[in-house]
Amino acid sequence: MTAGSRYFAFLSYSHDDRLWADWLHRALEAYRVPSRLVGQATTAGIVPRRLIPIFRDRDELASSSDLSREVNAALDQSSNLIVICSPRAVQSRWVNEEILSFESKRGRDTRIFCLIVDGEPNATAIPGREADECLPPALRHTPDAPGASTPGKPEPIAADARPGKDGRANAKLKLIAGLLGVGFDTLKQRELQRRHRRLATVTALALVVTVLTSALAIEAVIARNDARRRQKQAEELVGFMVGDLSEKLREVERLDILQAVDDKAMTYFASLSSRDVTDAALTLRVDTLQRIGGVRQDQGQIPEALQSFTAAAALAAELLRRSPLDLKRQANYANCLTWVGKAYWYQGDLVHAGEQFSAAVNILQTVTAAMPDDTDLSFKLSAAMTNSGRVLEARGQLAAAEPYYEGVKKLIESLVKRDPGNPKWQLQLGNAYDSLGKLALGQGRLDVAIGNYRASQRIQQELADLDKSNHNRQYEVAISNAILGRTLALCGELNAAEGFLRNSVERFNALTEFDASQTEWLYLAARYNEQLASVLRQQRQLDAAARAVARSLSVLESLIDKDPTDAEWQQELARSRLESARLLLGRRDSAAAAESVRLGLTGIEQLRNKAPDDRNLLLLAAQAHLLAGQIAQAGDEAAAREHWEVARTIIASNAARENDPNFLSTWAITLLLLGDTDAAVSTMAQLANMGYQSPDFLAIVASRHVIFKPDPEAVQRIASAMNDSRTIYGDAASRTSAAQ
Repeated sequence: MTAGSRYFAFLSYSHDDRLWADWLHRALEAYRVPSRLVGQATTAGIVPRRLIPIFRDRDELASSSDLSREVNAALDQSSNLIVICSPRAVQSRWVNEEILSFESKRGRDTRIFCLIVDGEPNATAIPGREADECLPPALRHTPDAPGASTPGKPEPIAADARPGKDGRANAKLKLIAGLLGVGFDTLKQRELQRRHRRLATVTALALVVTVLTSALAIEAVIARNDARRRQKQAEELVGFMVGDLSEKLREVERLDILQAVDDKAMTYFASLSSRDVTDAALTLRVDTLQRIGGVRQDQGQIPEALQSFTAAAALAAELLRRSPLDLKRQANYANCLTWVGKAYWYQGDLVHAGEQFSAAVNILQTVTAAMPDDTDLSFKLSAAMTNSGRVLEARGQLAAAEPYYEGVKKLIESLVKRDPGNPKWQLQLGNAYDSLGKLALGQGRLDVAIGNYRASQRIQQELADLDKSNHNRQYEVAISNAILGRTLALCGELNAAEGFLRNSVERFNALTEFDASQTEWLYLAARYNEQLASVLRQQRQLDAAARAVARSLSVLESLIDKDPTDAEWQQELARSRLESARLLLGRRDSAAAAESVRLGLTGIEQLRNKAPDDRNLLLLAAQAHLLAGQIAQAGDEAAAREHWEVARTIIASNAARENDPNFLSTWAITLLLLGDTDAAVSTMAQLANMGYQSPDFLAIVASRHVIFKPDPEAVQRIASAMNDSRTIYGDAASRTSAAQ
């Protein structure tokens, strides 16, 4: 490290490459330079014993045009700059700014090192490959003056972790060799020697400990008079095996031995009785089994993880049996049950997951009542109650889920009252209202849904206003605005709906302008542009709607080009194509509308082949066939009716048990288009009682000469629930509409 430097290196990367950054940060700071090299003088300076500290900062950057003071100071005090290079890094403004800042302040462009993880260096010079460029502009161009640059900059020292190149291990060593100013071959040879020694030592140690543990376990059974002492020794060794030894096995990537160690520990525990051992020994077993379960769960071995968690819960229950009034043991047992419940959840076993979550809730309610000042316990209780509600919601038991969500709201409200300035509690309260809003919408209670969504939006807005530079806060309020806006549209409140959706889109546009590498931000910007387009179209703002849906399609197609496997993106692309078709049909371009629906249906059917029972896909497929029939109706009544019959087949089984207005309105439209008005009447009555007034729905009802009158009391309840929702963004939306 050069004189006057505080950090050995500054790590610069795009947020989407966070996993690579996590790995590299750990690898560099954990690396021990071979002792024979320490102290040698190289072109990089005196070789240190450790490459520490490494500075990294991606989550706390301010939303401004300049780097934060902290980051500038860190760059100024870093001996080296390491850039994780990928197409995401190229799109990240901050990665480029950090490179420029390091060069300008240090004047040390020879101390910039690259780790290539994806893309292709200098792909901008290859026609058709521009999007694959992985070197940020500052690494490819020499800055001349503000706003100007000269191409042809010498390529920096780079290690290549891509498949078929250096590989991860060699790339790390090549990077370290450059940082230290030593030859790669020298470092590679010494690392191989050290690795072989470490591997042999760890492997031998693992085998010795496994054999010794087995021997001690057998001896503990035979030597009755000395059983407890022997058992304690065995269990301490097991704790070492699962703890420190497992970490060392991870370091040398001996997952086969790691799994064998875990299996041996599980076999050992299964051979023991829990009746005649000390509380300390049982506590050690619980902790060890929980750790084994966590490792297995991380490895995707859910059945094996469930076995470990279940064994831990059984021992925690024994500890509780011995001291049933011990509140700490009650809480620990509830924690074990929660892990068991999650393992069942991951297996899709909602019944058993619900049983475990419910039991955890019951225990934690008792503990928190006895320890009301322990906020950590209260928070764990709220999480357990939310888990229980999620299971019931997933099973379609919405009424049963409601008391859990209401309980969470009440609990978090008490925490907010106790500490009003704590943003953690405020955020959780907003999430609790959002859960209640989603539940109410699924039950067809539009007024209650809007009231809860508005409460959630208000909290998120206040948090975002308190910290405008916090991107996570802006992200949360943007989502809340969109959810509230699209729900208002179901009630015919299009001006207010437009205002909330437009504000959401503007916030996501600002986020993506700040960092275009964030695919989640890009996806949500596209999603809410599609929803805004729907509202604008129903207001007859066709040009504005066309621009919004075009933005949605463009972003989604670009995302899917990079990752065609993402089902959520594929589903949203299909939804945007249907919205585009509705717009084209409104402009009487039937041919283009038919093609857009065809593309949408193709994507939907591909997704349904993988998930035939997906509720959202069923609804989307039915809506696509309804729209295809409406487009075909003018020229081929038989083809139109065929599409509508398909829609009825798709949605019929769900319609009978649904209260969601989106399902009910789609079902009613299907029946009306097929001429089955009598059958549609009862469903329309349900929608009228909700206060449902979507303009698209009303237009089809009117075209069939059917009378539909929303219940005045329901409309009034919705108006009351909205409070100031019409005026928050509604006036601004109206002015925007008038200007277009």
